[in-house]
Amino acid sequence: MPDFRYIARELSGKQTEGTLTAANEREALGQLTARSLFPMKITMAQASAAHQANKRRRVPARILCVFYTQLADLLRAGVPLLRSLDLLIKQTRHVTLKGVLQEVRDQVADGTRLAEALRQHPTVFNELTISMVRAGEEGSFLEDTLQRIATFTEHQEELKGRVIGAMAYPAFLVVIGSLVLVAMLIFFVPKFEPLFEKMREDGTLPWATTALLTMSSFMQQYGWLGLIALPSAFIAAQKYFSNDAGKRRFDEFRLNLFGIGRVVRSLAIARFCRVLGTLLHNGVPILNSLRIAKDATGNRILSEAIATAADQVSAGRSLAQPLGQCNQFPLDVIEMIAVGEEANNLEQVLVTIADKMERQTNRQLDLVVRLLEPLMLVIMAGVILFVLIALMLPIFNSSSVM
Repeated sequence: MPDFRYIARELSGKQTEGTLTAANEREALGQLTARSLFPMKITMAQASAAHQANKRRRVPARILCVFYTQLADLLRAGVPLLRSLDLLIKQTRHVTLKGVLQEVRDQVADGTRLAEALRQHPTVFNELTISMVRAGEEGSFLEDTLQRIATFTEHQEELKGRVIGAMAYPAFLVVIGSLVLVAMLIFFVPKFEPLFEKMREDGTLPWATTALLTMSSFMQQYGWLGLIALPSAFIAAQKYFSNDAGKRRFDEFRLNLFGIGRVVRSLAIARFCRVLGTLLHNGVPILNSLRIAKDATGNRILSEAIATAADQVSAGRSLAQPLGQCNQFPLDVIEMIAVGEEANNLEQVLVTIADKMERQTNRQLDLVVRLLEPLMLVIMAGVILFVLIALMLPIFNSSSVM
C-alpha cells in the first residue's frame, strides 16, 4: 500500500506532520480522524524506485485474457464489481497485475468509474480496452464487453504468434548461414593460404581463390571492427528510427518491400478493421473509434490516411470515400465498407473484412515462407560451393599442368 504525507492539527491547535500507510486517501483521512487529528493537507508520498519500475512493467496478453474472462464471469454471476476485484487480486500471482488491480480497486472504491481507473495504467490497459469498458459501463453490458475484449486480445495474440512462427525458420537460416560463412573465412580458409603462396606470386592464382583469400585476410585483420560496427550501426539505426521522420520512412519502406509489403499491409488493415468493428459494436462513437483504430495499424502511413478520413467523416462524408482516395486500401475493402455503410451494419462488415484479410495473410505468409526457405538454402549452398571451388580450383590447375 502507498504512503501518505500529511499536515494536521491536534486538538490543542498544535500543527503536526508525518507519514502513514493506507490503501487510499479516504482510508488515510480515516486514520487521522481516529487519532483526533484535523487534516490540513495530505498527499501521496513518492513511490519507491522498485514500485515505479514495477508499474512500468507490462503484463503478458495471455494473463490479461484470463483476467478479463474471470471478471466477466464474476459480474455475469451477479458478484459486485468491488468484490470481484478483491477476489481477482487474491487469485492473481503476477506481481505487476496484482499491484495494478489493487490501485484500480481502491480508485473504484472511491467512486471512480472502472474505465477511468484503468486509464491510469496505460502500460497495462490500452486505449481500445479503456474505450470498450467505458462503453460497457454506460450501456450496462460491462460483462459482455469484457468477454469481447478477452476474445479480441486472444485472437490478436494468436495472429502475432503465427506471424512470428512463420518467420522464425528463415531468420534462423540467415543467422546460421552467416555464422558458418564467418567461421569458414576466419578458421578454415587460412589453412590453405600457404599452399597457394607461390601461385599468388606467379600471378596464376584464379580470381575466385584470390577473392576468397582477400576476404579471409580482411576478416582476420579487421573482423574485430565488425564487433564494434554492428552494435554501433544498430544503435544509430535505432536512434534514427525513434524519431517521427525515421519511423515514417521505415513504415513506408515496409509497405513497399517486395514480397513482404503485401503481408504487412494486409495485417495492418485487418487489425484496423477488427478494432474499428469491435469498438462500433460496443457503442463507441465512430470518430472516437477511428482515433483509436488508426493507432492499431502500427503503421504511420496508414494511420495518417485514416486520420485524414476521420476528418472528412466529421465533416459529414461517408467513411468509404476518403479511405478510397488515400490509395492505401484495396478496392474490395473499400467496396465492402461502402456496402456496410449503406446497409447500416458497418461493424459486422468490418469484422468480416478482418477475417477475410487474416485468412489472406495466412496464405501470403505460407507462400513467403515456402519461397524463403528454399531460397535461403540455395544461397547457403551457393556460398559453400563457391568456397569449395575457390579452394579446389588451384589444385586442379596444378594437376593439369603437371
